[in-house]
Amino acid sequence: MTAKLIKGTEIREEILNEIEGEVKQIKEKHGAVPGLVTILVGENPASISYVTLKIKTAHRLGFNEIQDSQPVDLPEADLLALIDKYNRDDSIHGILVQLPLPKHVDEKKVLNAIDPDKDVDGFHPVNVGRLMIGGDEVKFPPCTPAGIQEMIVRAGVETKGAEVVVVGRSNIVGKPIANMMLQKGPGANSTVTIVHTGTKDLEGHCKRADILIVAAGVPGLVKPQWIKPGACVIDVGVNRVGEKISEKTGKKIAILKGDVDFDEAKEIAGSITPVPGGVGPMTITMLMRNTLKSLKFKLGIE
Repeated sequence: MTAKLIKGTEIREEILNEIEGEVKQIKEKHGAVPGLVTILVGENPASISYVTLKIKTAHRLGFNEIQDSQPVDLPEADLLALIDKYNRDDSIHGILVQLPLPKHVDEKKVLNAIDPDKDVDGFHPVNVGRLMIGGDEVKFPPCTPAGIQEMIVRAGVETKGAEVVVVGRSNIVGKPIANMMLQKGPGANSTVTIVHTGTKDLEGHCKRADILIVAAGVPGLVKPQWIKPGACVIDVGVNRVGEKISEKTGKKIAILKGDVDFDEAKEIAGSITPVPGGVGPMTITMLMRNTLKSLKFKLGIE
C-alpha cells in the first residue's frame, strides 16, 4: 500500500488561516497586530527570495512587517545598534536577522544581541535553554522543528511511546526536534535516538523507528530497506542534484531530492513527506506563529 502523503503545502494553509483569524480577533479586541522586522545585510539571491516570501506571508496575515535592508559592508557595530533599536521598539514583537551574514560580522554576537523575547527564530541561547527545560518555559521553538512536530500531529501519527529516530545532529533541526519529541506533552512523549556520521549501525537504528526524521543533508542517504513497514517518515532534506527545463515556463529549474529515496520509500512507509512540498513550506509558517505568540505574551492572553 502506498503511504499517506503528509503535505506541508496543505498544512501550511490550515495554520495560516488559523493565524489570520487570530490576528483579526486580537486587532478588533486589543487594537494591536504582530510586528515583525526582517534585517537583510547584503544581496544574497537565496536570502532575498526567502525574505520576499516572508514579507508576502506577513502581509497576507495582517502583520506590521518591516523589511530593513542594509548594504553588505554595514559595520558590525551598526548592525548591533540596529538590533538594539528594534529591541526597544514596543511595536515590534519579532526580530529576524537573515543568515548568512557577511564574513566581517560575527554571526553569534548578532544572534545573541536579539532580545530573547523577540527571538522568533528560537536561536538565542536563552530560548535554546527554555526548549531544553520544556513545558511552559518554551516560548519560541525553532521554526523547522516546530513545523515537523506540527506535521506529525496533524497527520494523526501517535507519538506517545513511539520510537523516534532522528538522523542528523544540527543545532537548527536535529538536536531541537529530538528534544521536542522526548518532552512530556501532546505530540511528544516519545523515546528518541539521534544517529549521525559517527553511529556504527545506522541502518539498524533506522529500522526500529516508528517515526523516522531525516535531516542529514545527504541525498538518498536513507535506503528503502532501512524503513520499518508502516513508519512515519519525515524527510527534511532539500538537496539540489541538477537542473531541468520547466514544462510550464521553459526555464531552467533545480532538481530537488530529499535524504530519503521517496519513490521506493512511499511503498513501505505508512506516511511520508514529499520533497519538495513537505517540510519546507512549514518553516515560514511557524515563524509567523511564533511572532503571533510574542504579541500574545505581551498582551497577556493565551
